[in-house]
Amino acid sequence: MKRPLHSRRIVLLAVTFVVSFCSFAYEFVYSELLTVMYGGTVTQYVITVGLYFFSLGVGAGLSDDLGADRPANFFRTEVYLAAVAPTGFLLIVALNSVTIPSWVPAAIVWVLARLPVIAVGVLSGFELPLLTRMVQQTDEDASWTGRVAGRVATLGRRGLEPFWHTHSSGDARSGLSIVLALDYIGGLAGAVVYARVLYPQLGLITTIVVLSLVNAVTALVFLARFSDRWGVGGGTALSFANEPRVLLVVCLLLTAGHAGALTHHERLDDQVTELYLEQKMESEYAPGTMETEIIEQKTTKYQHLVRYRRTWAESSPNPYFTGRTEQCLRLGMDVQLCESWADSYHNGLVDVPMSMYEHTPDTEVLVIGGGDWIAIDHLRNYNVSIDHVDLDAQFMEHTKRTPFFRKWHNDSYSYSRLNTTAEDGYTYLQRTNQQYDLILLDIPGASDDDLLKLYSTEFYQLLRTHLKDDGMVGTWIYSPNTHPQHYKAYSNTLREAGFTQQLPYSAWEDTDSDSRTERVEQFSLLAPTAREPIDPTRTAYGRRYTERYETVQWEPIPRYTGVRSNSIFHPNYDIIVDR
Repeated sequence: MKRPLHSRRIVLLAVTFVVSFCSFAYEFVYSELLTVMYGGTVTQYVITVGLYFFSLGVGAGLSDDLGADRPANFFRTEVYLAAVAPTGFLLIVALNSVTIPSWVPAAIVWVLARLPVIAVGVLSGFELPLLTRMVQQTDEDASWTGRVAGRVATLGRRGLEPFWHTHSSGDARSGLSIVLALDYIGGLAGAVVYARVLYPQLGLITTIVVLSLVNAVTALVFLARFSDRWGVGGGTALSFANEPRVLLVVCLLLTAGHAGALTHHERLDDQVTELYLEQKMESEYAPGTMETEIIEQKTTKYQHLVRYRRTWAESSPNPYFTGRTEQCLRLGMDVQLCESWADSYHNGLVDVPMSMYEHTPDTEVLVIGGGDWIAIDHLRNYNVSIDHVDLDAQFMEHTKRTPFFRKWHNDSYSYSRLNTTAEDGYTYLQRTNQQYDLILLDIPGASDDDLLKLYSTEFYQLLRTHLKDDGMVGTWIYSPNTHPQHYKAYSNTLREAGFTQQLPYSAWEDTDSDSRTERVEQFSLLAPTAREPIDPTRTAYGRRYTERYETVQWEPIPRYTGVRSNSIFHPNYDIIVDR
């Protein structure tokens, strides 16, 4: 007995929603992956979305040539997507996990990294026209889906009548209008579920596996419903030509492979991340000398946390840290903390500036960032009053209870004179009237345009207005020698915001126990006018390195001609530091 035509239509419309969901979510995965690898959220998302829609157009334009057997070609499209999408993901990771010869033009690498976007876009461009034509084959049957859609559309038409010329199309709606509606709804669902569930709960690697699995399962469901050859479809009008058995085998293998990868997704996450860390990221500091092992990965609403162990793999003495192994933390793909310099970094951020102030509750300090609570622990030693603002409440809760962080922050979140707010630092400064003796910026570097706001004239103007008369801002900085364009844009941004004086200094530590002191990080105190010099004898850390700090002096912040400051409304991308 033949199945009713409207049941075929329901399947086709459900498939339309699902494939649109996957197609849009793929592009968000690629956009975020390219941002992680190359930096520049706006740049990567804009280019990816533009290439995606261009490729959709190419695929749609070529879809008429697939009319010989639309069901079979749709099945093939889903199988190809299930294979191409994760392969493209791995291609982008691989391009950033190997050393590209210097003679290879950067433009070639740029194009190769965007090929997965184009491939998925073209394949997705095939889907909608093929589905539309197949749905239209069922239009002769006035199914309940068409009537329901028609009644909903009638209500919409009445809202349009005051503004457009309209006419009633009756209860039934065309296959094209329903397919388009479900395509757009599926796209919205893909965006929302990716942003709220897939990325924060599963991360990029597992998400691409989930989406590929959905494509493979969709292909099998479609085959089971409409194929005459396999004897499941019941002799329906949307029959396949004789598809080769090998394609079904490939689809089954992809489904099983993706399901298996999903079952062991944590191991897969770790292996791919280790490959990238070991081959690319640790080579920034120690080319070819470090092995990495993932200890923990966690994705919050705002960032991806990777805690890992790096091991010195050479036979020569380790010049980077004491012993052969240590743990490090990266947020996104930027290093935030390593055991060898966790204390000395915070000595520079906190203890050196505190040599300028009285160590009493009357000294009021604002910390922006610092969700690991380590800066708070250092400040607690000086008995000051602290307001602490960090955007990521999930990260702060995680670091409270994780032993790795607890050994550094010593449960400082329970300090009696601490007030912590989970909020964007910029927003906090806009709404508070509190003024501070010292503001410490424990924030990520300017490696992504998500952070442009925290390196803008508007942000630093807010900082200046919340300083007391003798107040100052303390922050770590990029070296003007290694990042000259950033430094010029940053300096002009500070001048534009009203900061004219800086006191540059470094944190020092013997990080590898070779009896020689190394520079750990560079910092700067910022003020509208010059302040008193550092008195290193006021802090234990300062007394340890008195000779390093007794000669440090305030100096004018330079102003560079022909260099724009960075503003929220007129960004200067020179302030972003390339990875």
